[in-house]
Amino acid sequence: MSDADLVYVIDDDDAVRDSLAALLTATGHAVRAYPSAEAFLDRLPTAGRGCVITDVQMPQMSGIDLLRRMEGRLGDFPMIVLTGRADVPLAVEALKAGAQDFIEKPFEPVVILTAVRKALQGLARQAERGGQLADYAQRMQALSARERDVLRGLLAGWSNKTIARELDISPRTVENYRANVMMKMQASSLSELVRMTLITDKTA
Repeated sequence: MSDADLVYVIDDDDAVRDSLAALLTATGHAVRAYPSAEAFLDRLPTAGRGCVITDVQMPQMSGIDLLRRMEGRLGDFPMIVLTGRADVPLAVEALKAGAQDFIEKPFEPVVILTAVRKALQGLARQAERGGQLADYAQRMQALSARERDVLRGLLAGWSNKTIARELDISPRTVENYRANVMMKMQASSLSELVRMTLITDKTA
């Protein structure tokens, strides 16, 4: 089961929960359904990343309360909140608490499916970025200490001559180190090298 199709449905109304689960399953999603926010939270420690659809008004823990409990984990569990009544303040509260979307009941199937697709696409992009960052970091670790020195000079905008003077080596040696850095980082240009390094530094 992958993050690309996993959807959690939380609603105390059996009919709504079953209807959503059937709709999502029919459109190729893996679904896990829960009658309450508490039941979902009980399974959260072993849950895979995925989109969460939750009703806002439930007997014990509300959808808003669940959003607050999920603070810090919404990147792995983007949440779509459902409500049975049009309530602008409630919608604002849910969105401020981190909900990705807010949908009124009754809703058209296409509205739910569009919101779910958007949430899962965001998860997929996040996973892709995570893999890319890990790859960049691994390449960075392969650089020698001197290659890192040369890279810092390049990031500072220094010329080969300036880097050579600062490191007390010849410009030709700087060129060799620079070529090694480009090769190990698999960068096709200086601008790509700078971008890769800045992205890696931001997550360090």
